Amino acid sequence: MKNPLNKRLLRELKRDVAKYIVIFLFMILMIGFVSGFMISVESMRVSYVEGFEKLHVEHGNFELAQPIEDALIKHLEDENITVFENHYFEEETVDFDSKLRVYHTRDGIDEVSVIEGVMPKASDEIAIDRMYADNNGLHVGDTLRLGEHTLQITALVALADYTSLYEKPTDMMFDAKKFGVAVMTNEGFDAMESSHLHYVYSWLYDEMPADEAAEKERGEEVLNILAQHAQVTGFIPQYANLGIKMAGEDLGKDGKIVEFFLYIVVMIIAFIFAITTSNTIRQESGVIGTLRASGYSRAEIVIHYLCTPVCVTLVSALIGNILGYTLFKEVAAAMYYGSYSLPKMVTLWNMDAFVKTTVIPVILMFLINFVIIVSKMRFTPLQFIRRDLSSRKNKNGLRLPVKFPVMGRFRLRIILQNLPNYITMVAGIFFANIILLLGLALPAIIYHNQETITDNMLAEYQYLLKAPVPVEAEGAEAFYLTQLKTPEGKLPAESIQIYGIRDDSAYVDIEFPDEGVYVSTAFYEKHGLETGAEITLKEAYGEEEYTFEVAGVYDYPAMLCVFMSEEMYQDVFEAEDGAFNGYFSREALDEIDDTYLAGKITEDDLTKLARQMDVSFGKLIHLITLLGVVMFMLIIFLLSKLIIEKNANCISMCKILGYKDSEIASLYILSTGLVVVVSLIATIPIVNALMETVCVNLLSSFPGWLPYYVPFDTFIKMVVLGIGSYALIIFFQFGSVKKIPLGIALKNVE
Repeated sequence: MKNPLNKRLLRELKRDVAKYIVIFLFMILMIGFVSGFMISVESMRVSYVEGFEKLHVEHGNFELAQPIEDALIKHLEDENITVFENHYFEEETVDFDSKLRVYHTRDGIDEVSVIEGVMPKASDEIAIDRMYADNNGLHVGDTLRLGEHTLQITALVALADYTSLYEKPTDMMFDAKKFGVAVMTNEGFDAMESSHLHYVYSWLYDEMPADEAAEKERGEEVLNILAQHAQVTGFIPQYANLGIKMAGEDLGKDGKIVEFFLYIVVMIIAFIFAITTSNTIRQESGVIGTLRASGYSRAEIVIHYLCTPVCVTLVSALIGNILGYTLFKEVAAAMYYGSYSLPKMVTLWNMDAFVKTTVIPVILMFLINFVIIVSKMRFTPLQFIRRDLSSRKNKNGLRLPVKFPVMGRFRLRIILQNLPNYITMVAGIFFANIILLLGLALPAIIYHNQETITDNMLAEYQYLLKAPVPVEAEGAEAFYLTQLKTPEGKLPAESIQIYGIRDDSAYVDIEFPDEGVYVSTAFYEKHGLETGAEITLKEAYGEEEYTFEVAGVYDYPAMLCVFMSEEMYQDVFEAEDGAFNGYFSREALDEIDDTYLAGKITEDDLTKLARQMDVSFGKLIHLITLLGVVMFMLIIFLLSKLIIEKNANCISMCKILGYKDSEIASLYILSTGLVVVVSLIATIPIVNALMETVCVNLLSSFPGWLPYYVPFDTFIKMVVLGIGSYALIIFFQFGSVKKIPLGIALKNVE
């Protein structure tokens, strides 16, 4: 015979249909997004990893000042290394502000994945990176003016060695709007006749090293061979190449964060279900006592009350997974394709995602509710019938000071009587604030960094030279520059720019001591340096080490730099007087021939982080903020509704005593409002400290430095959004108070 208790399940759902619809939709959307995210991330990760072998991704590359000699190739081949020519040139685009790095057709190394169109066949055709094309509104069939040449775009592609469009290995962030990569036919490449040709060569080991440590050893061996036989101007092994590695690291890392967030949300909703069920058990204690006395076992009643939360979670998870494989998969993939130039994704069945988004949430929901419901079922049938469900023998409540106003004591009593609900509410507000701060703080961090860099530039233009070139422009100031790197340690090794500055510099205002150097604020903050301490730096493409004493800090947040006097630079690096290799200037130095120009640093180069973050996360930031607000409103709505339902007997009695609905509502609404406002304000410092720790640890693994900064008005916005959201919920709370009839108090007289 069917259990007659099952007939009550639909009635319970109908009775609280609004609550269950809200929870149901929220869980579908949450699980659907996380499922789609995991599915797309794993599918992209598999395509990315398989691409290393299919597309013959390089094990490293180096750049020489002159074309490689056969003798050097022979030395490398003797070390079981195969070298491939991988030259490129760079030109400015004519119709919009960007730089394009163009390679010839590559075979056997760093091959291309075609996303749309067909590869170039004529000398006036070009295939460009898909993400660069999207950011600049370019499509297959469009024309692209590059220098003096007009080329037709025949394909949008992803280059195996540029999944992240880093222009230089030292860049803190790639810039897929103002920098892109492209491929031409060998004939077309030769016909361009660019003066910005770079002699780059990539290599593959005959046998890939077993791990990163072995790869580092092999990389140092390759560098030593190169340094002995040629002038090396660039060198980067695969493990240090963010253009190759960053996308893969990001794909593996983000999934854990999203997964953790899902479980936190599920646990909060599970506690809301558990508290709701506890309230239902208290209201139906007489019925439960009668059923227990009639022969129903404790297990049957526990299973009955477990059915609703577990079934809602299971159905939500199944529908969410269906949406994950259809709608949300594309949404999540679009987030990554907006940041990385990845090959085409082939959707794969992901059992791990199914377990993590369906099985584990159902288990969490079951366990949390099971523990709480079982604890409520420990009473005897007689205790249920008598509504004696309190485990405390002392029925006297906490004494409140008589000096408190009556209404104040009433509201405080409401808070104390509903403490478990309010504790859950505080936890929910805490996690909602984390999401909200992430959405509001990220733009503030990005644009503060951009503004600080713009206000503290060394010069509007920095020209880097291959050889000293005299200029006649007024205000141009020569400087010395070389590149060292930090040793591998707590933080990854990274490049440090070493400037040699003249004493009367108009651009860098430092009074250099006889001994010691100044470091930029970015270097000082990121590496936790102290004035008077010593720092040891290593040659970028060699083994020699240099030790300097930190004499002071110079306010320059854009790059990790060391500043020393011109005389000290010449002495340390054995540079001849007049052998400078850079200029500071307030105006463009057009008189420098491109042949002698190694590079140029402008505001665009220093602020590329903000531009790319805006491109990658601009739309996502608004989604994160909305998610934080929705989660906040959901938790407050469900728990405040539950508090009013739990206190229905008291509210009914107040109505009998002549209190108006508005007066009663003010008691409960103001009590909840007080908890909401205090929780909002109290959790913000904790959330801010947590977010700072996470951001600092996360950003320390990237080149350069992005300091954590959140303006005070961001916290004001969080409080205003929270209070504004609660103001909307008040409408529903007032409706719940009005619906409570006077008869409840009379029916439940004890």
